[in-house]
Amino acid sequence: MVSQFGDFQASELYCPRCRRAQPVREHLLLVLPDGELHEYRCARCATSLGTRRTKGGLARPPGQPAPNRPSATRRPVRGLLG
Repeated sequence: MVSQFGDFQASELYCPRCRRAQPVREHLLLVLPDGELHEYRCARCATSLGTRRTKGGLARPPGQPAPNRPSATRRPVRGLLG
């Protein structure tokens, strides 16, 4: 059977704290080897309303080293008291 629907993203979900359907914001929780885990939070009160797991491959094939990235230049932080 052919999949008729792709990846769903919720725009509104019922919030038990607000006691009505509210717009949601999606936050990335984890990047997993086989996909990503996202959390839906109420846009009004930030209550967690559920999660969504997306399936996808790794950004690079296993066994391949990560690309070399230049390290960020670190500057000392000067305190307010000293």
